[in-house]
Order: sequence, then structure tokens, then C-alpha cells
Amino acid sequence: MQLLMGWMQPTYAPRSTTMNHLSSLPSVEKILKTEEALALSESFGRPLTVQAVRAALEYARARLKAQHNVSLPRTDAILIDTADLLRQWTEPRVRAVINATGVILHTNLGRAPLSSAVIKAMEEAARRYSNLEFDLSSGKRGGRSDDAAANLQRLTGAEAALVVNNNAAAVLLILAALASRKRVAIARSQLVEIGGGFRMPDVMRQSGARLVEIGTTNKVRISDYTDALAVVDMVLRAHRSNFKMVGFTEEPEFLTIVEAAHGAGKLVVDDLGSGALLDTSAYGLAHEPTVQESLAAGADLVCFSGDKLLGGPQAGIIVGKAESLAKIARHPLARAVRADKVTLAGVAATLLHYLRNEAPVEIPVWRMIAMPAASARTRAQAWQKEIGAGDVRPGESTLGGGSMPGESILTYVLSLAVPRADDFLGRLRMKDPPIIARTEKDRVLFDPRTVQVEEDPALVRGLKGVMAEVK
Repeated sequence: MQLLMGWMQPTYAPRSTTMNHLSSLPSVEKILKTEEALALSESFGRPLTVQAVRAALEYARARLKAQHNVSLPRTDAILIDTADLLRQWTEPRVRAVINATGVILHTNLGRAPLSSAVIKAMEEAARRYSNLEFDLSSGKRGGRSDDAAANLQRLTGAEAALVVNNNAAAVLLILAALASRKRVAIARSQLVEIGGGFRMPDVMRQSGARLVEIGTTNKVRISDYTDALAVVDMVLRAHRSNFKMVGFTEEPEFLTIVEAAHGAGKLVVDDLGSGALLDTSAYGLAHEPTVQESLAAGADLVCFSGDKLLGGPQAGIIVGKAESLAKIARHPLARAVRADKVTLAGVAATLLHYLRNEAPVEIPVWRMIAMPAASARTRAQAWQKEIGAGDVRPGESTLGGGSMPGESILTYVLSLAVPRADDFLGRLRMKDPPIIARTEKDRVLFDPRTVQVEEDPALVRGLKGVMAEVK
């Protein structure tokens, strides 16, 4: 929102005129006594209104000193600027948007949307007191992760489980608790950089672990692991969740790595990243390693994200051997990275969908993955009919969120030809709710796969509004 909208166009004036204007600006107290300011104080509180008045006056002074505008701003114009600032400062930064991009786990848009049951569980945890660390049967202190941990044990067969605030924290905690000042082997092909510029070698160094790189960028053999086992205390596999290696490559099976490491008495940690509990190949995608498969292969510990293919809130989850997890839970860093009550409630409720065998229907991420292309075409055609423009054509949806790079799902999109695509997208973002789409060859595309059915009316309404604006 542009400030100082009530001012006149800039004109040149001598410095003396500018200084006279500066001294003539109304005081903060004078402005605060106006009816308009009193109303703003009632709505936004006096302390914040005082800050906004001061900021509006300071901006006015800066404009006058720079001679961008020599006309003295009226008090009502300063009040308009004050009101604009208060609205900007108090408007929620995070807003619900309609994701029509076709990217299911869109990192910039908050990754996995949550099921209604998960949202309800998280709201209950936030709204009321809960038995977060209280055992109702014994009346004594309980463990905060007990509910989620029990669900994880039932789902995966793991001996124990722990939930922290994200998967990077899970890796850091595992290494700090079990490998500080010890050597950890990792293949050079797995020294990945995740979102935000965080690199696996940096995470390992922060934990106090000593990195031992094995193999080459494109080829890692079992002999590289066996040679390293004489000098390392742990083997870490980091799943390449955000890129693919193709061509002249080689990597041993995970089971082979585990057998070699265990034969030498070394721990094996598997950082799976995406957290798949279902077989992605059943939905026409490449097979993504699952948590259950990693544990079955003998991994001592497996860690993964809660807000990727698991389809829950942001979290880091560690499952595996009880002895190792007990040491991890006792480490001082565990308290610093522990999940809060709302996250724990959301993770536990998400896992219940898997236990009830209803994940493909109830968890939005899996519902989107499972949506038939024919259903996407039907909805895109309905949008086309309602707005009276565009055409429906085949397209590709992607997983996103650092999961299964290069994999796509057949979809159908509503394609609109518009004069200025960037301007059109910008106008869509200003709607309530904002609509986020993508472009392809100067056409704007809307993918039904990532638009929830209940959002269809708002999408159509927003599209009609923008199309009327650009006519």
C-alpha cells in the first residue's frame, strides 16, 4: 500500500521553504487528539498508534528534506498514512492461499496441507490444557512424545521413536548424541545441500562428528565402505531427495551396506528425508524408499520429515533401536530441538490415518497423488465453463518439496492466454484468498490436482475478477 497518497505532486522549492514546512508539521500529540486518531487507538491500541503516527511524520519529514514534495501534508493525509501503516503492521503475515501450481509439496507455500482430523487435533492441543507430559492412568509425569511414538512403533515395527522440530535437527541430534568427536562415513554422492543453503557436511561438523568421505561423486562401491569401517564409528546414508544422479553411476544396496557395517560392529543411520510410509510405485511414480524398508534392512536409526510424503506438520522423526534412542533422548540438545505440543498432536493424528489404512483418502498429499487424471480434467473443464475462457490440456504435476526429483504425474490444466502473464499473476496474488498459478510459454496454467475441491468457488471467483480487470 503506497504511503502519503494525499500529497500533491513534487515541485522544486528553496531550502528555506522546506525548513518552514518542517517546523509547521503537526506534533504527535496534536494528531493523537483528532477523532480519527482516537478511533485508530481504539482499534489498534494507543502504543502502536503512537508508533504509526511517529513513523508517518518521520516519512513526511524525509520527503520534505529531499524536496520530493514541498507542499505541507495535511493532517488528514498523515492520518491516512498512519492508518495504512497500522493495517500493514497488523495484517497476518502468513495467509491461506490457493495453490494452483500443480506442485504438491510446494516449499514456498508451506509444503503439506493437513487433514481436517489433524487440524482438529492441533487446535485442541493449542486451545486447552492437555496431558502432554502427564500419565492419566498413574497420575504421574509422562513422556511428551509417547502418543506419536506409540503410533510410529505400531506402523514401522521400530523399537522406539522420537519427534523433534525438523529433520535437519534429527540428523544433528543423532550425530551429537552418538558420534560427537567420532568418525562418520558418508558417500561423496550423498553430501547434499538442502533448502536454504544448509549442507550435510556443515550439519555434521556442527554436531562434533568427524566426516569421512568415501567413494567418488558418481561411483561408490561396497569396498569403499568396508575399507572405511576400520576407522569409522558410524555409517550415515543421506537420501538424495532433491536431485537425481544418472549415467555412469554405481551404489551398493542398502542391505549390503548394513550387513558390512554390522559385521564390523558399527552403527548405521539412514536419513530418508521424504518420510514415505506408502509405496509410491502404486501411484505410477518411481519407488521411493520407505521407512519400513530401511528398518527391515537393519538400519539402527532412521530419520525423516513430517511435512513431506508423510503429509503432516513440520517435524523431524527418528525411529529405531531403543538403546540408541534412549541416549539421544537424554542428550542436552534434545530439549533444544524438541517438538511443541501442537506439532506432537498433529504428528500423532497424521499417523492415525496410516494405522486406520485411510491415508490415501484422508491425507491431502496422498489424495492429490492418487487423483486420477480424468478427475483433474473434469474439474478443469468445469472451471473453463464457469469463466467462459481458456482451454483444457494435458499437463504434469510434480511432488516438489525436495521429494522424488524428476518424477511427474499426468494431469489436466486450465490454460489461459493473457496479454501480460506477470501482471495477471500479480493480480491473482492480490485476491482474497490469493491464487498462485504458474506460466508456460506465455500462458497461465491452473492445475486442479493441488486445488482442494472446496476451494473451487474461490478460484473461479478470483479468476473472473482478474479477467474483468484486464479487459
